[in-house]
Amino acid sequence: MSTELSPPAPVQLCYENLNGSCVKTSYSPGPRVMLYLVFGSGAVLAVFGNLLVMISMLHFKQLHSPANFLIASLACADFLVGVTVMPFSTVRSVESCWYFGEIYCTFHSCFNGSFCYASIFHLCFISVDKFIAVTDPLIYPTRFTASVSGICIAFSWLLSILYSFSLLCSGANETGLEELVSGLSCVGGCQIAVNSNWVFVNFVLFFIPTLVMIIVYSKIFLVAKQQARKIESLSNKTETSSDSYKDRVAKRERKAAKTLGIAVIAFLISWLPYFIDIVIDAFLGFITPTYIYEILVWFAYYNSAMNPLIYAFFYPWFRKAIKLIITGKVLRENSSTTNLFSD
Repeated sequence: MSTELSPPAPVQLCYENLNGSCVKTSYSPGPRVMLYLVFGSGAVLAVFGNLLVMISMLHFKQLHSPANFLIASLACADFLVGVTVMPFSTVRSVESCWYFGEIYCTFHSCFNGSFCYASIFHLCFISVDKFIAVTDPLIYPTRFTASVSGICIAFSWLLSILYSFSLLCSGANETGLEELVSGLSCVGGCQIAVNSNWVFVNFVLFFIPTLVMIIVYSKIFLVAKQQARKIESLSNKTETSSDSYKDRVAKRERKAAKTLGIAVIAFLISWLPYFIDIVIDAFLGFITPTYIYEILVWFAYYNSAMNPLIYAFFYPWFRKAIKLIITGKVLRENSSTTNLFSD
């Protein structure tokens, strides 16, 4: 009795008519559509969410403050992640091929590093700003001025861009990995290898702002709780006309502490697994499976989509600003002077 063996499935390539093309990993239609929806929605949220933040900060005069300029600059970094990085990464992640040319592969990686590091540094400076505002509210306006905000913004952008572009465009990241890079090179691929030395530098640039954020947000949380308890204690002891105001202040402090806690937790969930993996991977010979790496990368990308929700959507004044923008009322005369903080 003879048995017929089914022929092996043909290997799919990124470019069927080119020699040296990368092998393409295909998904069935259902998972493929689902992946495009998940990744694409993250890009859309990062673009439009951060665009709303920038429009609000720039249009409404009531929001023109040094702290809000820093938040607007953060939104710009996350907006650029959503425009220049996430859409192209979506296609690469789903199709397992790079269709945008070798030159933009390099620029895509530079944009990825520049804007993501800029986002991290902005978050760190925002944490310091909020710490000063909570601990020394009376002298805060004289400490965090427009010039200080400008220095923080300039530092975040310049360090991120100079570091990422100089590292990747010079090829220093591939030193000692020439054989690995040569073996992985194929038409339709966009894989950036980073040696262990520069991976360590990358981790340090992530770890220092993260450590600052954890320490600062922990202190903010403790100070906010102490202030809330003190105000509540005074309110219980003396019945004055200012009791209701004190209660509102206490409630606002607790809400601020909760919001900041959510922010730092979301940041760590998004970024920490990715940076831990790249450090381990560099020292163990790049053994992380592709699908695991893609999951970690997209967790990190989604932080740019979550920042508008965490730093802005939690506040009533921003919800009011969104309503005015979406309904087109910002086009009316004198709309920039609208009071966003009225009840």
